Amino acid sequence: MDLATVLGIVSAFGLVVIAIFMGGGLGLFINAPSMMIVLGGTMGTTLINYPLQDVLGVVRVVKNVFFKKRESVRGMIKQFIDFATKARREGILALESELKTIDEKFLKKGVQLSIDGLEPDSIRDLLETEIEFVQSRHQLGAEIFTTMGTFAPALGMIGTLIGLVQMLQSMDDPSTIGPSMAVALLTTFYGSVMANLLCMPIAGKLKTRSREEVLIKEMMIEGILAIARGDNPRIVEQKLQAFIPPNMRESFFK
Repeated sequence: MDLATVLGIVSAFGLVVIAIFMGGGLGLFINAPSMMIVLGGTMGTTLINYPLQDVLGVVRVVKNVFFKKRESVRGMIKQFIDFATKARREGILALESELKTIDEKFLKKGVQLSIDGLEPDSIRDLLETEIEFVQSRHQLGAEIFTTMGTFAPALGMIGTLIGLVQMLQSMDDPSTIGPSMAVALLTTFYGSVMANLLCMPIAGKLKTRSREEVLIKEMMIEGILAIARGDNPRIVEQKLQAFIPPNMRESFFK
């Protein structure tokens, strides 16, 4: 569970709810017609904009916002050093016994390609193509949430116009002015909350997650290619440490 995401959601929505209670109670801000306009309208326009399969696939992508296993960069560097040492001592075919210890599918695929004897350039091409498709999937998820964050305030404005029209048409009946005005104002409120407290932040977190994952995979590619070329373990370490901040660089060779 990503602590920053949970704290962000709890603090953002929590402070808004507390402010609402301090001003008169939550019941004043619950209006079914306004919710129907904003939530239903936003989902409808999103389905118009994207294929159903892409919208449903976002559910799997959203899990990256809340649940994301962070790779241990130092642990990965140590693993590549061990692989490079074994490959230089016993030959690259000796790494076949290490495949069962690798959980990351991308890394396992790269090591397997090296064992199979593919040229480093071919390995790079194959793995970089896979990275491009990963980026494309992540970009689509972030794009859908950005689109929803764009549509939600617009649907809020449509709801506001509906409420104002209803209010103006019933000015002779004072009892209808309040409910119509509530629809007019609450739709804008719901649209703003949905866009700024949910959709846009999720889109931003997905973009961040994508950059992190791509960086890790690029680091894996560099390590895999170094092993395929038969580089010295110390050289492998130096190449991989170039991907991390200087304050995190600590050599395994004393």
